[in-house]
Amino acid sequence: RRRMSASPTFRQVRGRMAEDAALAFLAARGLTLIERNARFAVGELDLVLMHEGTLVFAEVRQRKSEAFGGAAYSIDARKRRKCALAAQCWLKRNPRYADAPCRFDAVLLTGTEDDWRIEWLPGAFVFEDVF
Repeated sequence: RRRMSASPTFRQVRGRMAEDAALAFLAARGLTLIERNARFAVGELDLVLMHEGTLVFAEVRQRKSEAFGGAAYSIDARKRRKCALAAQCWLKRNPRYADAPCRFDAVLLTGTEDDWRIEWLPGAFVFEDVF
């Protein structure tokens, strides 16, 4: 269990800024936020959104550079599995969405908060890729 500090760390602040930028980017493209930072024992969902009738679980990743594979490289098989398990928990907690089509998107931010390059990968992976 993580101990909550009185003030957020630089990493937490930067992560929040990346999520804010990703959310603004997706909202400008017609996605509607349902929930942010949904936490479960198995993992966390950064953004849960609706896009043209499809439920979208968006993973937001940011890196300063493309070194070591960049932001996309950090969404490995373990991370995809955690996202999928968290999505299952979210769907159990929100049964009205149980029959909605779902997809997992990645929103990749590279650079610094004053000059991020944002790449959106709709359908970066699906449940069938994970299980």
